[in-house]
This record gives sequence, C-alpha cells and structure tokens, in this order.
Amino acid sequence: MNSIIRSLKIIISQHISEKSSFMLEKNNIFIFRVLKDANKLEIKYALEKIFNIKVKSVYTLILKGKKKKHGKYIGKRNSYKKAYVTLKKGQKLDFIDIDK
Repeated sequence: MNSIIRSLKIIISQHISEKSSFMLEKNNIFIFRVLKDANKLEIKYALEKIFNIKVKSVYTLILKGKKKKHGKYIGKRNSYKKAYVTLKKGQKLDFIDIDK
C-alpha cells in the first residue's frame, strides 16, 4: 500500500513543449516532471502501475532554476527533475482512458 502511494506522488505532471510533442510523434517518448529524489526504477514502476503500460527505458536529468530579476530584486526559479520515458513497441499512453 505504501509503494502505491509513493508511486502516485512520484509523477508530478507531463512536460508539454514543442520538443516533447516532436519526441512523442517520432520516437514514442514521453517527458514527465518527477520528484527530485525519485530514481529511474521508481519512475518506471510508478508509470507501469498507474497507466498499465510497459516501459522500455527511463532517462532523467535535473534542470537548475534560472535567476530572474524583477526591478532591483533578484529571485530564483525552482529546480526540477525531468524523466524521458520510452515505451516498448506497441504500447500507447492515453491520458483520457487511464483505467483501460
């Protein structure tokens, strides 16, 4: 039970950009924002349990937050971790019909 709750917390959101939509069409690769302390095996397990799919590989990277100025004040955006998830052949991830 504890591992299922952890799995639901690991995947924060899907990262949507031009690059991510291009990678999805060309190579069947999805990009997700995940917890910074999650490792590749946890990410793979979480996706397989939540979406009922087979994951081929997971690549991760940590993006450092940019420094931003607003007038005389300097701030910093939060750092986050991204996971590039490749699905096995024949697998499809549909966010609308999750329970199938």
